[in-house]
Amino acid sequence: MEIDRAFVRLKEGLVHIRTCGEESKDQLPVYVVHPSPASARGMEPIIKLFGETRRVIAPDTLGNGDSAAPIEDSPEIEYFADSVVRLLDEMNIEKVDFYGSHTGGRTGCEMAGRYPDRVHRVVLDGIVEYEPALKKQILENYAPEIQPDDHGGHLSWAFNFVRDQAFFFPYFMRDPEHAMGNPGRTPEHLHAHTVDVLKGLTTYHKPYLAAFRYPARDRMPQIKVPTLVMAGESDPPHLIRGTKEMAVLSDLAEMKVVGLGPKAKVDAAVEFFDRA
Repeated sequence: MEIDRAFVRLKEGLVHIRTCGEESKDQLPVYVVHPSPASARGMEPIIKLFGETRRVIAPDTLGNGDSAAPIEDSPEIEYFADSVVRLLDEMNIEKVDFYGSHTGGRTGCEMAGRYPDRVHRVVLDGIVEYEPALKKQILENYAPEIQPDDHGGHLSWAFNFVRDQAFFFPYFMRDPEHAMGNPGRTPEHLHAHTVDVLKGLTTYHKPYLAAFRYPARDRMPQIKVPTLVMAGESDPPHLIRGTKEMAVLSDLAEMKVVGLGPKAKVDAAVEFFDRA
């Protein structure tokens, strides 16, 4: 399954998108939004699997990858949800099924509450709320503003930032409770992910901090379309507990813990999308 790449112009500038799969009279397109801090490149296995049965649209979030930066200095998730609607309008797409991972899941939550006429069903992969003390630590430490410097310190920062995220969440809390159960990242993955972060070096923090500020616990009860809250078996226990706590906040939401690998996630999402 081949992935094509293109650009769509919004008021911020060019938004880079990956597309895959064929138009279908029976299936809505799937709109896939990646986690911070990289780009939709990291979602390519999921994009290809979705593309076997339907059309897929997967943008780099504004401020990430090859997309333009947000106009606002401190945009909130509402801003990024609005950008989804504007992108769909530019592509003449009326309605989609939505799959969002982590930061993308927060955008999906906002879409499910604010724009129910544009989304049919929504999958939120890894949406949690943080206790006030942890949230404060994350906002202060997780996504610092970075500028290039004349001795290349930003290059080593980006690599270490990416590498540590593969082992812990939050990455600055290096203890068993916050250890990730994912398989080790290859040097090729670390390189590609680091390059993605460097592309958005001075703006990557904008969608990231918007995601951490997002009041998911307050917004979940306001969703207006069927929603699947998803976690992976390899996620740290506190993340799995957190997603379960989110799911019970809405009568329209259900929770599922899926197995390892992108196929387990896509299979669960496709079954959910195809129910109605």
